[in-house]
Amino acid sequence: MTAQNFLTALSQALPEIPVKTDADSLDNWGKDWTKHFAPDASAIVFPKTTEEVAAIVKLANEHGTPLVPSGGRTGLSAGAVAAHGEVVVSFDRMNAIGTFYEADRMVEVEAGVVTKALQEFAESKDLYYAVDFASSGSSQIGGNIGTNAGGIKVIRYGMTRNQILGLTVVTGKGDILELNGGMLKNATGYDFRHLFIGAEGTLGFVTKALIKLEKQPVNLTAMVLGVPDFNSVVALLDRFGKALNLTAFEFFDNVAMDKVLAAGHAKPPFDSRTPFYVLLEFEALSDDVLDVAMGVFENCAEDGLIEDGVMSQSVGQLHELWKLRESISETISVFTPYKNDVSVLISHLGNFIADIETIVKENYPDFEICWFGHIGDGNLHLNILKPDNLSKDEFFAKCQTVNTLVFDTVKKYKGSISAEHGVGMTKKPYLDYTRSQAEIDYMKAVKAVFDPNNIMNRGKIFDV
Repeated sequence: MTAQNFLTALSQALPEIPVKTDADSLDNWGKDWTKHFAPDASAIVFPKTTEEVAAIVKLANEHGTPLVPSGGRTGLSAGAVAAHGEVVVSFDRMNAIGTFYEADRMVEVEAGVVTKALQEFAESKDLYYAVDFASSGSSQIGGNIGTNAGGIKVIRYGMTRNQILGLTVVTGKGDILELNGGMLKNATGYDFRHLFIGAEGTLGFVTKALIKLEKQPVNLTAMVLGVPDFNSVVALLDRFGKALNLTAFEFFDNVAMDKVLAAGHAKPPFDSRTPFYVLLEFEALSDDVLDVAMGVFENCAEDGLIEDGVMSQSVGQLHELWKLRESISETISVFTPYKNDVSVLISHLGNFIADIETIVKENYPDFEICWFGHIGDGNLHLNILKPDNLSKDEFFAKCQTVNTLVFDTVKKYKGSISAEHGVGMTKKPYLDYTRSQAEIDYMKAVKAVFDPNNIMNRGKIFDV
């Protein structure tokens, strides 16, 4: 009954805030892209201002009503799923792009701004928002901040954390904090901004952000390379990374290529087929840079690291080549993939993936496996595709039995069980593979300071 009492109080105190309780809305806003947990929200509320968010949080504290933040709902760890009767706070109406600080190359945006809209705004100012991934047309900035989203440009520009110069947040107590104010230099004690980045809404809700914009890259050029094995992928990263200022270095396997081509989402880059593919991108600032790229390509081909390849000759061809990589997630979604999003040091990649492939082949001999990832930053996506003869629950249960083996290997190489998707609920049981118990205890202590009544995204990352 706490949710009903909360909603009654909300309608009396703030009748201007829209509330939805119909079944379709509860299902739509109560879930994200994960399919592990059924949504069970009590209501969806749609604030318009930071002050309204603060009022919602204070009322939730009074009535003991847990809240779940909702952005573009593109998350892959159930971090935005309301599975236990929570009230969902949607940021869809908080979607304004505010003040642009030209001299600082910085813009203020509300949490509900869609990533693609920010990218287009930056382009209108002849600037660049560097965080990019397949869900950019749906994901919202608040969600990106909550998971410290990465994507395809991390090798050059870093994660979302690297783009955030300031935040406005509402804590679990309902306090409004304005953090850092967009300054590059501010040596005045703890920078709480970085606590909220990657916290998945468990400490409070981000309502606004001051975003750093970059110079527009010039004459982006891509190469797609067919390679014989994964060790060649790692060797190519080393050779091209030393010779060129890369903006991206992605990889995917032949299964991913098969699915994308079969779905008609892209065209084959060349006639031959290979076990693995690399897509690398760089700024071709001059013909000399192109000559260097071709020289590395020829040397690598002579050494057997490359079996075939193509370089984009136009912006149109650049976009066509990127479809091979960016269409993978959408293409394989129809196969209900069980996803692992892990990272290790680049130095360990070759041995790590060999160990994981042994585990996969021994335990999933009848399952189709799809590899892809942002190999330039040590991030691998292992996707196990559901066979037609298994139900979703049967399939997930089989996958989860091997999770400990996969995460044991991650721990062996001192990696992360979640590189960019967050922990949410799907990775919560495995948090101690990456974080020590002492770290987890400190995290819980920090949450208790900002959210003493445990109403902010309860049950995500860890249980209190």
